[in-house]
Amino acid sequence: MSMENQTGASTLEDVKDAETATPTTPNTPETPSKAGSVAEMVEEPELLSKERATPDVSPEFLPTLTNKYRLKANIQFFAACWSLFLAGWNDGTNGPLLPRIREVYHVSYAVVSLIFVFSCIGFVSGATANVWLTDRFGLGKVMVLGAMCQVVGYALESPAPPFEVLVLGYLINGFGLALQDAGANSYVASLKEGASTKMSLLHAVYGLGALCSPLVATQFAQLPRWSFHYLTSLGVALSNVVLLSLVFRFKTQDQCLAEIGQEPVVHPEDSLDNSKYKQMFNLKELHLLAFFIFIYVGVEVTVGGWIVTYVIDVRDGGPSSGYISAGFFGGLTLGRVALLWVNKTVGERYVIFLYVALAIGLELVVWLVSSLIAGAVAVSFVGMMLGPIYPIVMNHSGRILPPWLLNACIGWIAGIGQPLLVAMMGFLFFLWLLVPNSNRRADEAAKEAKETSAEP
Repeated sequence: MSMENQTGASTLEDVKDAETATPTTPNTPETPSKAGSVAEMVEEPELLSKERATPDVSPEFLPTLTNKYRLKANIQFFAACWSLFLAGWNDGTNGPLLPRIREVYHVSYAVVSLIFVFSCIGFVSGATANVWLTDRFGLGKVMVLGAMCQVVGYALESPAPPFEVLVLGYLINGFGLALQDAGANSYVASLKEGASTKMSLLHAVYGLGALCSPLVATQFAQLPRWSFHYLTSLGVALSNVVLLSLVFRFKTQDQCLAEIGQEPVVHPEDSLDNSKYKQMFNLKELHLLAFFIFIYVGVEVTVGGWIVTYVIDVRDGGPSSGYISAGFFGGLTLGRVALLWVNKTVGERYVIFLYVALAIGLELVVWLVSSLIAGAVAVSFVGMMLGPIYPIVMNHSGRILPPWLLNACIGWIAGIGQPLLVAMMGFLFFLWLLVPNSNRRADEAAKEAKETSAEP
């Protein structure tokens, strides 16, 4: 056979083999090769996340699943908001009731301030314990535990017990508030969709609770059974326990987020070997945020809690002065919603400078202008300027802090803000130690010194 015939036969056999061979599948993104699939998945994490997030169902069912996720997310967000509503309700109660508590228990301002001191101790204890409790039991159980603590606290306070028991109720209440505050804030900060807006709404609901509470507390403060206001708070706290139990169902935060279609947070391997407390306290950003909130919460609680006493004693306001506290928290609520567009226009970082400057100017009006009406209006606008600051800080925390430490860090940031009044009282204690301990008047001491110098 000639060379040309051999070539033709070979070519014919190759064609037949090609026709009977199994066709190869091109390496497209939809069907990666075995060799390249893992590499492509590693290099393209978005592809991996899309495959995990998309359920293996027909396309016509996807909108239904998305709607279910959205409905579940809204229900969880509502439960977190109701928890913060009760926190605001609790904080707004103190201002109108303080004058009546002083009258009933016959205590001074320094003694009645123990309410704030022990509430602060409870809050800081809760913020510190929150790290271990959340790791051990999960978000759902810890939130319900915090709500149960509030039920116990209000049950102790409602029968107008001895002052020591009343203060103990505030201690337990503060512990429960810290657990819920950390859980609600960390949950919203972990959301991938609309976290900034939802954070502002969450704290607007806090302000709404603080607005409604003085309206009720002012009425009870003028009644013989003034402490029955705590029964109202007890009813709200019981509804909070039921709602948190039904919605979060004692699950962890990752499980709750998975129910709304969000993937759990990935923990780096080295983070599992170190204590969360150690990881937290190595973060410089955490300490800066905590110190900022330390000052902010002190200002907010001082204005909201003591403005009624200031107006009654300094501006000669009547029993209805408790409504001024409601105006402050009303401004707080309105600012967190109405000023959202300002936050987005100016930028969350720079707008805080604007709000703080305006709040300082308005506080000077309260201090220097003797008009009761002008002071009440200025206090409301102070609340409006201070309102957006807290949710902005929480949003920023969610952006710059490690996701696996977010719950612990937010709990610490919120908790560290409470001790400002205690720090101020400790500073008073230190200053008093510096005052000379002498029973002699200054002129007698000067006369004695002059006589001593005149002697030969």
